[in-house]
Amino acid sequence: MTHSPSVLKVGIAGVGAIGQMMATALDRGDVRAELVGLTDVDRALAEKVAGRLTHATPVLSLDELVRRSDLIVEAARQEALAEIVPKVLGAGKDLMVMSVGGLIGHEEWFRMAEERGRRIYVPSGAIAGLDGLKAACRGRVDLVTLTSRKPVTALRGTKYVVEKGIDLDAFQAETIIFDGPPEEACKAFPTTSNVAASLRLAVGASVNVKVRVAAVPGGTQNVHEITAQGEFGCLRMTVENVPSASNPRTSALAALSALATLDGLTKSLRVGT
Repeated sequence: MTHSPSVLKVGIAGVGAIGQMMATALDRGDVRAELVGLTDVDRALAEKVAGRLTHATPVLSLDELVRRSDLIVEAARQEALAEIVPKVLGAGKDLMVMSVGGLIGHEEWFRMAEERGRRIYVPSGAIAGLDGLKAACRGRVDLVTLTSRKPVTALRGTKYVVEKGIDLDAFQAETIIFDGPPEEACKAFPTTSNVAASLRLAVGASVNVKVRVAAVPGGTQNVHEITAQGEFGCLRMTVENVPSASNPRTSALAALSALATLDGLTKSLRVGT
C-alpha cells in the first residue's frame, strides 16, 4: 500500500513584487504546495493581496505564520532577516531567502541550520549558471567577475548612490559606479545586490569574485554578465532581465526562480547541480 506524501505548507513573509507573484502562483495551484498565510510589516497591503486570492488566506503575525508552515519564503528585505532567520530556524522550519545579500556575514545562521537539521534555500534569482559555477568550484577557479548593468530607474535612491552623491541624470552613457568585492556590493546596494551575494555563496569564500555595477541611461533591462576562469576552462553567461512591472529593482526572473525552486522541493526528480 502506498501513501501520498503530505503537501508542503508554505508561508510568505513579505508581499512585494516577489511575494505577490508567489502567492498568486500558489493560490492557482501552480505548485503542489499549500499557501497557509501571509505576513508583512504593512498589514494593509498584505490584506489587500490576500483579498485578491481565490482561496481564503489569512494575514498572520510572523510567529503564527512560522507555527503553521513547513517552509517560510522570505520576500521582504535584508533588514527583516535578523528577525526572520532565527525565528524560522529556531522553530525547526526551513527557509527560502530572496534577500540573499542579508545572509552575507552571518555564518551563525548557517551553523544554526546545520545544528537543527534545517535547510536554507537560495534560488538562482536573476541569473543563470550557478549550477556550472558550483561544479567548477569542485576544482580550482581563479576568478569570477560579475558585471551588472542597471537602468538609472533601478538605481535611483539606492544607498550607495545617495551616500556618494552620484548624479545619475548627469550620465550620457553607460558608467561604472561601483567596482569591488561582493561583500561590499551587498552593503552598498542592499536592495539590488542579491545576484552578487548568490555568487559568493555559490563559489565559497576562497574564490576571488569581482563585482561591477554600471548605470545605463535610458536602459530598460537589468543585465548581468558573469565570467569565470579556472582549471575547468571558461564560463561566460549573460542574462538580460525584464524588470518586474511593479518594482524596477526586481527582475521578473527572480520571482520565477523562487517559484521553480519551490516546485523542485515538491518533486522526486531534480535536474541540475
